[in-house]
Amino acid sequence: MTTFWSIWVIVLTIACLAICFGLLVWNLKNYVGVEENETCGHEFDGIEEINNPLPKWWTIMFFATFVWGVVYLILYPGMGNFKGVLDWTSSNQGVLNIQESKDAVIANADKRVQLDKEMEAAEERFGPVFQQFAKQDIKDLATNEEALEIGQRLFSQNCAQCHGSDARGGQGFPNLTDNDWLYGGSPEAIKQTLLHGRVAAMPAWIDALGEDGVKEVTAYVLSLSGRTVNQKDAAAGQTKFAMCAACHGMDGKGNYAFGAPNLTDNVWLYGGSQRAVEETLRNGRAGVMPAWKDILGEDKVHILTAYVYSLSQDK
Repeated sequence: MTTFWSIWVIVLTIACLAICFGLLVWNLKNYVGVEENETCGHEFDGIEEINNPLPKWWTIMFFATFVWGVVYLILYPGMGNFKGVLDWTSSNQGVLNIQESKDAVIANADKRVQLDKEMEAAEERFGPVFQQFAKQDIKDLATNEEALEIGQRLFSQNCAQCHGSDARGGQGFPNLTDNDWLYGGSPEAIKQTLLHGRVAAMPAWIDALGEDGVKEVTAYVLSLSGRTVNQKDAAAGQTKFAMCAACHGMDGKGNYAFGAPNLTDNVWLYGGSQRAVEETLRNGRAGVMPAWKDILGEDKVHILTAYVYSLSQDK
């Protein structure tokens, strides 16, 4: 906020407080020319107006609220660029990435940063719990009710935005409750995905195939999962599928190393209609799974891995 607008806000705030205080004091005095508790001479539907003073409890509460408001504005930030005499803030403002956030925590260690203090308190309380679970095997944790409850909360806070609260995903976001995995569904593979993230590398093929080639390869790809297609187009598409086989394999069953999906199981991340597959071939896909190592830390990722792994296992 610029200096001008900061001064503007401060002046308006003080003016509003002064006006409110003045109105209260003014209303404590009798200006109507009628003694207190006497009638003002007005009557409405049998209801007579009496010149009663403000209730003392109301007046006292108003003054107390006013005083608290003034004290609050002095102690805490609330007026323009004034930061308050306590130098308190709810969080480190202006950070753009995780590293800047960490640097700000160190730089503001002697200040009253509410979020930092809460994070420190939470780490002191729950850190040993996470560390204890992190020493256990993921498959064992996948049957540990306490660990799964923690994992579910971590999932709800960090993963449900994309994969859904039920972990069944949506278009462009994998279903985590089945056994169809792009990079592998073993505990080790899931943990690797969570720690370091994934970046899709499905290129656009329109320049290499042309519109006719896209339709032909689409027909062949759909035929791999037993779909009814134009056989002539599928046959032509099969000859062009060689350029896809480098990632998906000659049999179209995919490759965990590249995150290339299995094209024979009729499970589709971006939709399995002819139009959706054509769009994928024409424009490519560039999905991104963020890395959680620096955000959650390895101990929490370990527990989250156990929860995600448990979702696809038979109970």
